[in-house]
Amino acid sequence: MKYENIIIGNFLDRPNRFIANVEIDGVKEVVHVKNTGRCSRLLNPGVKVSLEKADNPGRKTKYDLIAVEDAKLGWVNIDSQAPNKVVLEWLKTRNYDYVKPEYVYGDSRIDFYMEKDGTRYLMEVKGCTDEVDGIGYFPDAPTVRGVRHLRELIKAVSQGYECFIAFVIPMTGITEVRQNAKIHQEFADVFYEAKEAGVKVLNLSCMVTKDELKIQL
Repeated sequence: MKYENIIIGNFLDRPNRFIANVEIDGVKEVVHVKNTGRCSRLLNPGVKVSLEKADNPGRKTKYDLIAVEDAKLGWVNIDSQAPNKVVLEWLKTRNYDYVKPEYVYGDSRIDFYMEKDGTRYLMEVKGCTDEVDGIGYFPDAPTVRGVRHLRELIKAVSQGYECFIAFVIPMTGITEVRQNAKIHQEFADVFYEAKEAGVKVLNLSCMVTKDELKIQL
């Protein structure tokens, strides 16, 4: 996926999880952060950030913060809507007979339902923006919703679906995601339960620039 109308700014601070203060050409600007996770390892004062100008001229914030330039990793995409978009692009190249986003299953909306040669598939997508020593970690904040989705996938496997949890890694060069039990022990426990039940795990590495994100396998 490619972003339009990108400018570069310098991150100042983050008053809350929805907004940040960014310096653009010497002027302080309040911008919308497209990720409600902590991103505490990335959003440090002075780092360069990539901003997309909003389409709606009447919006309170003129820009969306979509990526951060890390000294070690290069550009890291933190747009929480991006993982599903790039997975949809990728799925369209995988020769499925049918792909439906936002599929209602049980008490949840699972990110993708697919069909191929009579087999039914469900896929839940998670974006991983936390990294330590070359390894990605998920989640970076507790995710009750994530636990619920894993339990739905466990049930779906028992009903004959082939199920995946896909971790999109929007950081160049990172190929592995581990569970961050220190942040959310229940998610880690249910993740391993899901693997035992037959849910397959995909680690989707990406090519990342200031204005582009693409799955690379």
